[in-house]
Amino acid sequence: MTPFDRRNFISVSAPPSSRTCGDGFRPAVTVVVVAALLTGVSGALCLPGCGAAGESSGSSSSSSNNATPAETRTPIAAVELSRRDLSRQLSTSAAVEPRAQVRLAARTTGTVESILVEEGDRVERGELLARLDMSEARAELDRARAVEAQAEAVYQRQAELLESRLTSHSEYDQARTDWSVATSVRRLWETRIEFGRITAPLDAVIVERRIEPGEAIEQNDIAFELAAMNELVLRIGVSELDIVHLAVGQRMPVRLDAMPDAPLEGTIRRIYPTAERTSRLITVEILLPPDAHERNVRPGFLGRITVPIDERPDVLAVPAAAVGEDDESIYVYVVSEDRLHRRAIETGATRGQWTEVREGLEEGEIVLATNPIDMSDGEAVRIVGWRG
Repeated sequence: MTPFDRRNFISVSAPPSSRTCGDGFRPAVTVVVVAALLTGVSGALCLPGCGAAGESSGSSSSSSNNATPAETRTPIAAVELSRRDLSRQLSTSAAVEPRAQVRLAARTTGTVESILVEEGDRVERGELLARLDMSEARAELDRARAVEAQAEAVYQRQAELLESRLTSHSEYDQARTDWSVATSVRRLWETRIEFGRITAPLDAVIVERRIEPGEAIEQNDIAFELAAMNELVLRIGVSELDIVHLAVGQRMPVRLDAMPDAPLEGTIRRIYPTAERTSRLITVEILLPPDAHERNVRPGFLGRITVPIDERPDVLAVPAAAVGEDDESIYVYVVSEDRLHRRAIETGATRGQWTEVREGLEEGEIVLATNPIDMSDGEAVRIVGWRG
């Protein structure tokens, strides 16, 4: 209330006859009237505001009594079930090498007399590659032949004398034995001289030559390395988990780093029967086409193999993280009408982040894409992200 203002004061006076009482008392009519007027004005000014406040308070109270709290919806990531290729890829590499590679050693001691081939030369089986100096051996052979001839003559003489009963059986037997020994010695020296000839054991290419003319060589020293270029192979190591999906005769695509635009098709020639002790890998030998060497494929080229195994090209799959398991079943949560619904499923293979679903779901269904351990059946959710 504002301070009293005399200008707003309304004076109401009694008639003159009534201004004083008989005893001289003057009643306070003026004060009473002023208080009444002020009370009325104050009520008139207060009623509109007070009525609005009351109405607003009543409305708020009514609204509070009729409303229900909003339901909390858990934000989730979801995935739409679709078909995927869950085939496993076998990716490995190995160097090209000849299937048959021979380290040809000298079979006797001697000095290298001549060499007839060099690295890169193609040779045929039985072709002469080098000769050793066998002069001493030839001399020994000549003496052995002479001794043999003498022994043969003695034997023939003893045989004639035995027919005439002019010699004993023991002398005849001794002559026959001496002739046999002399023949063996002659054959021994012939063999040693033949060992002075180093020949190719198979049709091949000279990969390395380790001897030079005039060089002394001992028995079993390596003279040449040969490789059969008509059969080039790759020998790859395969895990025991993957080897069950490979078989002899199976086609294998091969790409060479040196020839990226010329892919080859190899064939599994053989699978080794046991795994290596340290790596636990099983060796698989892949044979390249017969004309690979003519197409400039060389031993030492790096070959790469990428081939699908355990093929599963068109299967339903869910994120592996979305699959839960308890004592009852293997399950996922299907999203329907903004709520989670538990669904038991049968799973297959898992490839990376995806798991095959064999039964329990259909293509196009929406599934919770994350770990379901903290979720419950019927829980209200809202999708805030998609996985794919």
